[in-house]
Amino acid sequence: MRRTVSVTSCFLALALLIQAAFADGPASDKHPSRQGEWQAYGHDPGGTRFSPLDQINRSNVSKLKVAWTYRTGDFNDGTKTRAQTTWQHTPLLVDGTMYLATPFNRVIALDPETGAEKWTYDPKIDLTISYDNQLNCRGLATWADPKPVAGAPSRRLFMGTNDARLICLDAATGKPCAGFGKDGQVDLSIGVGITRRGWYQVTSPPAVVNGVVVVGSAIGDNQTVNAPSGVVRAYDARTGELKWAWDPGPQDDAAQRARVVKGGAKEKPSATTEYRRGSANVWSIMTTDDRRDLVFVPTGNTSPDYYGGVRNGSDYYSSSVVALRGSSGQVVWHFQTVHHDIWDYDVPAAPALITVKRGGREIPAVAVATKVGHLFILNRDTGKPIFPVEERAVPQNAVEGETPSPTQPFPVLPKPLRPERLNPEDAFGINDADREDCRKQIAALRNDGVFTPPSLKGTLVYPGDVGGMNWSGMSFDPVHGLLITSTNRLARAVTLIPRAGIDDKKLREMRAESQGRYELAPQTGTPYLMKREFMLSPNKVPCNPPPWSTLVAIDLSNGSVKWERPLGSIGPLSLIVPDSAKWGSPSLGGSIVTAGGLVFVAASMDDYLRAFDVETGAELWKAKLPAGGQATPMTYMVKEGGKQFLVICAGGHMRLGTKAGDYVVAFALPSGE
Repeated sequence: MRRTVSVTSCFLALALLIQAAFADGPASDKHPSRQGEWQAYGHDPGGTRFSPLDQINRSNVSKLKVAWTYRTGDFNDGTKTRAQTTWQHTPLLVDGTMYLATPFNRVIALDPETGAEKWTYDPKIDLTISYDNQLNCRGLATWADPKPVAGAPSRRLFMGTNDARLICLDAATGKPCAGFGKDGQVDLSIGVGITRRGWYQVTSPPAVVNGVVVVGSAIGDNQTVNAPSGVVRAYDARTGELKWAWDPGPQDDAAQRARVVKGGAKEKPSATTEYRRGSANVWSIMTTDDRRDLVFVPTGNTSPDYYGGVRNGSDYYSSSVVALRGSSGQVVWHFQTVHHDIWDYDVPAAPALITVKRGGREIPAVAVATKVGHLFILNRDTGKPIFPVEERAVPQNAVEGETPSPTQPFPVLPKPLRPERLNPEDAFGINDADREDCRKQIAALRNDGVFTPPSLKGTLVYPGDVGGMNWSGMSFDPVHGLLITSTNRLARAVTLIPRAGIDDKKLREMRAESQGRYELAPQTGTPYLMKREFMLSPNKVPCNPPPWSTLVAIDLSNGSVKWERPLGSIGPLSLIVPDSAKWGSPSLGGSIVTAGGLVFVAASMDDYLRAFDVETGAELWKAKLPAGGQATPMTYMVKEGGKQFLVICAGGHMRLGTKAGDYVVAFALPSGE
């Protein structure tokens, strides 16, 4: 079939090329032959998750079909070993090859047009231990050496592992890079204070900025004040030499300053440096701006999550976005989204490097999404808010020993992307008994609004630590000036339990009594244990009213919500209450946006991958996946004039209750379309 090209699409393509040539930002590669690639977790180093491809568009997306499927064999629902898997992975497409990594940290190279396997690499991690963050690998990083040495690889792949290694592979062969670290690996466990295996993992991709590989870590939550360090470290991309280490301690900590290279004036950290225990960590995705020599790191809160009476200022950089100098690790600026975070309200998503048009000028910006449902738009060079942010008084009177921050930052625009309160009269249920049970649950808790401190009585935490915008993050459409994100609304009840008289044996007994209905964590080193549970009705339906997840488009010209749609459905509930298909479902998984005017996202509990119109939010297509789609999709075209593919890893999420699997599914238009 002959393809016709409209005048509109020609102008759009020209606009995109001009924009790519002159954009202020971290575009990965402006060469036309690279436009079809997906070179980083978020498409480009700045994490915009925008593809300039438009072969698949609003007029033909309904015709998408499965082009090929590949199975890795790497998943576990907990019946085979203790190590359960969740696959939140987004593959890369560079130099005509697709690269992906499984929850077991096996790296696989595929032919992107057929799904045929090219090579595999297995680091042989230990699958018999219990990993606090489950077995997961969100992505890989890649780097093309501008001056490769004879015999050395011209393109490298970097992966952090669940068992605390940084691995460098030759992208052409899958072999470890011999000149990197020791036999292609760096041991990340040294100096961080790991007291139990499985409490220190690398689950998100490293970041690469100007030949430096930066890596963070995921730390076991709520276990102890003496948790492994959340230090961020940077290594030479060729040699694996440690270049710098940023230890997120107090601002005036002399030891912290000594560990940062400052133009050679300070001593570099060594392989034997001991880093601060229990500090904030960077478990999610980092983004970079090579031209500014900046890496943007989203931090979690200082350990443990729900009591901060013993932190002594160590949460200065927690729950923040921090701009670090890529060449030295120096802090250029930081913006804290939650002061003295005692709610597990990390910055969970990749800071998205975008451009905002205001007052007739274009401003290089950073979009920061939080679990609170707050979206902050900051100046990329200074960290100052572009839209107004207010410090507002928040509830006080915490448990003995705790001193909450008297105020918290609230963005004026965009407005919070979740309801402000959850009161007893708001209780939801699919029948009268459900509603009454939920009403009693809400009424029994301390509930003074957002940022109510955890209490002995039990505190309503809403939207909850899985709420707001989680690691699912954002995608940015530069054509329409829209920021697309998904939000969760799930209430939690958090109770602090005095430690007196509760030893390890008693804690085990209490956990057995819970029968998995709630979580009990020791928070060793504090006066309190922590009990945390989702607020559900007897029919296991959330007590807060739907929608329980939405897909939202923010107009960045004025900070307003352009459209909002419920995302997904809870499959079994749809059989009981047909209208529940309109209520959305708790979701984990990001969106992407394309020049074809489409937003692609899976994420929900019904295992569908969907396409939405970027301008209206109308659902245009959906396809059932063979397992849960708790991942961010990607799209690519191998060669100019070729076929555009849409790919998602469908591996499920044990804690969300979706089907486990090991599928890589590629969609494309039928031949001739």
